[in-house]
Amino acid sequence: MVLVATILVLASGLTHAIWSLFTKRSHNKSAFLWSIIMVTTIILLPYLIRELWTHPLSFSAYGLLLVSACMQVIYAFLLAHTYNMGDLSQIYPIMRGTNTLFIPILGVLFLGEKLSLWGWLGLLGMIIGFISLSGIFTGRQSSQGLSRWETIKPFLMALCVGVCTTCYVLVDKLNLGNISAISLLEVTNIGFVAGLTPLVIKSKQLRKEWQLNSRIIWLGAILNPLSYLLFLMALTYAPVAHISPLREIGTVFATILGIVVLKEKQGQLRILCSALILLGILMISFLG
Repeated sequence: MVLVATILVLASGLTHAIWSLFTKRSHNKSAFLWSIIMVTTIILLPYLIRELWTHPLSFSAYGLLLVSACMQVIYAFLLAHTYNMGDLSQIYPIMRGTNTLFIPILGVLFLGEKLSLWGWLGLLGMIIGFISLSGIFTGRQSSQGLSRWETIKPFLMALCVGVCTTCYVLVDKLNLGNISAISLLEVTNIGFVAGLTPLVIKSKQLRKEWQLNSRIIWLGAILNPLSYLLFLMALTYAPVAHISPLREIGTVFATILGIVVLKEKQGQLRILCSALILLGILMISFLG
């Protein structure tokens, strides 16, 4: 079962990195994300209605689903803005690695937990990788005429996305005790679409996005839910603490895609940083 969970999580990381690449290449990030999620939302809605009709949940279970949907509203809003600000090879490793960075620190500070030497080394490696990716020490602000705030803003937004991801993964793990993975995916989709709808209406770019990227939207509509569905399926085979870190191999995948496909700069540094963050995640999870 552990092998099955590992394969599912690695596939989840790869598919997530690919659809993130599509998002970064899109014309309007809000319209693109709204479109690929809306396709899946329409398809899965009858399944959710049928499951809730045949297997009604308790009041508290519905409340937990509402929390999950609300977390997706916030996540969608932050994600769209973050993709507009930074390079894929900069923001993606930060978004994906934040949860593994913060949870051990909070555990040590407030829960009386302890980290081994390997765990502290893993944290140090992640912090070094995060700071290097932030752009503070690369001279990017002077070479491109950017202020220090404009340089670190994508970094800070990516951190916020990572915090939000941490919260909804923990909530979704609880929800899986009450509802199937497919229905839970639909609940999160509804929240995600709701969060982006005001931005899409304001942009008036939905029709243009479909004209420019209709094929990529359909492909993204497959890869996006597939990524999280694979992860949710993996959660049924192994504890979240064991498999969630493995999904972050997508940080390396996305960094390479950003540099090779999108021709983003600072390639060697960012690949090194993403690998350092991934190594820190694995050290904390398995040795920390």
